[in-house]
Amino acid sequence: MLSFLVRPAHHLLFLLCPGLRIPCVRPRLGNPSPARTIHRPRGMASSSSRELPLVAVCQVTSTPDKQQNFKACAELVREAAGLGACLAFLPEAFDFIARDPAETLRLSEPLGGELLGEYSQLARECGLWLSLGGFHERGHDWEQTQKIYNCHVLLNSKGSVVATYRKTHLCDVEIPGQGPMRESDCTSPGPRLESPVGLAVCYDMRFPELSLALAQAGAEILTYPSAFGSVTGPAHWEVLLRARAIETQCYVVAAAQCGRHHEKRASYGHSMVVDPWGAVVARCSEGPGLCLARIDLGYLRRLRQHLPVLQHRRPDLYSSLGCPL
Repeated sequence: MLSFLVRPAHHLLFLLCPGLRIPCVRPRLGNPSPARTIHRPRGMASSSSRELPLVAVCQVTSTPDKQQNFKACAELVREAAGLGACLAFLPEAFDFIARDPAETLRLSEPLGGELLGEYSQLARECGLWLSLGGFHERGHDWEQTQKIYNCHVLLNSKGSVVATYRKTHLCDVEIPGQGPMRESDCTSPGPRLESPVGLAVCYDMRFPELSLALAQAGAEILTYPSAFGSVTGPAHWEVLLRARAIETQCYVVAAAQCGRHHEKRASYGHSMVVDPWGAVVARCSEGPGLCLARIDLGYLRRLRQHLPVLQHRRPDLYSSLGCPL
């Protein structure tokens, strides 16, 4: 049975076990893309890698087949656990990607349903935390609205839900060459941010106000599980993630969908982890797989001390920035 912790959401970093000693591993990354070398300034070198928590970013190709998707995700989560990760990130729509809104609504489940129960058991079995990047949730208002939420769920290593975030920015766009997207046809926007946990979903990365609000609330890791398209992906994916990392001085973790899901939809992939300096420290390329990164909070805090941009903000000049143009 899926359990819920009735208490304030933990900061994401609480789960990363500061001081945990993890053996140095050489992960199997499949076919990673080469990351451009970006040197950190002197005086802010990383701590010993053996003392840093290890996280895994999983890349999958979801289809309308929920059980097949669970099997693929579970295989990557078990691999991540075997490599010593304490937290595994799964992308938006890890549960399924349907062919149309009607199928999306038919396949959706409540948080207390069978599928989340399977992931809860998986977290307990593997002894690691799971970031479930975008679950098609039938919420409390399902009977009235017949709409769902795009819900980012955080499970601890005992399988309990410790935080949820319902996507606040819905992707209603028409990109030439990529096909129209009308997420609001079957999805309701979430009512609030989940801070200071740092949870977000895909299209949220285009809104720096959200990431800054999370950073100001104490977040040190921002998560953007995604299913980016094949047109916007090459143009915007990496630059947006690096921008969010640099402006907030946070780690940014982005698990992504990849490949062709069915005849109507494909995703860009290129899951990655970006450090607070804007360097891509881990990256997947084509096809399902995972990449690993160590999270150096000491480095993050030294960077914020040397370059205290969050303290230099002027909300008296631009506090209305989030208003529509």
